[in-house]
Amino acid sequence: MKKLLIFAFLTTSVISISAQKVEEKKPDDKVKPTTIAVKESLGMVEVKADASALELAKNAVKAHGGDKFKGMLTLAVKGSADISVEGQSFSLVSSFYTALAGEKYRIELNNALFPFKQTYNGEQTSSSGGRGVNLPPLNKIGLPLLQNIDQKDFVITALDEKKKKKSGFRITSPDGFSTDFFVDEKTGQIKGYEATFIVNDISSTTSVEIDKLREVEGVLIPEKYSQRFEFGGGLIVYSAFKAKEIFVNTKLDDDVFTTPK
Repeated sequence: MKKLLIFAFLTTSVISISAQKVEEKKPDDKVKPTTIAVKESLGMVEVKADASALELAKNAVKAHGGDKFKGMLTLAVKGSADISVEGQSFSLVSSFYTALAGEKYRIELNNALFPFKQTYNGEQTSSSGGRGVNLPPLNKIGLPLLQNIDQKDFVITALDEKKKKKSGFRITSPDGFSTDFFVDEKTGQIKGYEATFIVNDISSTTSVEIDKLREVEGVLIPEKYSQRFEFGGGLIVYSAFKAKEIFVNTKLDDDVFTTPK
């Protein structure tokens, strides 16, 4: 019991490490792009599209379903997650639910010690649990960015020099969020990605490794994957996700994207 209490404290502390200033900020100001990405989006740093990177991105879209992937209107995923904190030998078993519909999204994590929900209804971000924490927008990092590769304001560039040995590319959105995608050279599919975001002025990173994909309605969606969050102060959280149900282009009611107060 003592270990569980310690784990609950550490987990909550890690996820909410940046929440102390939450009352001083508007809801949509809590999560920001990286400093470099902000400069890029404002034109302070010149960002040029890269032809070879664009070709990799187009091939990745094709490998994940092509036009069906790009035209996906909604996505909902339910499953299980094991959460652990670096330095601890035990994990917290949870269930998760994520939903996307255009700009709207929902992230839900359910367990006995640390339930958490975050939603965006197209106008405002709301959250419950986690002491007011906000995670990075679900529609601003990762695979959802791939749906926008033909949009002129989404810039596709090569990976930076430190990652040149990996096959991949970076997508930067108009508001400055960017994700580095890593590609399986045999299949062209995305095998992982990395992104950096800022919560309450503290820079944090997340990385994903995809172990298994599932085809649903002609679209390849991650079924089994691991995710790493590194928050300010050197605190690190690992999550192993396994999807049980995946719904593509299923109607999602508006109340899915609101968090009860």
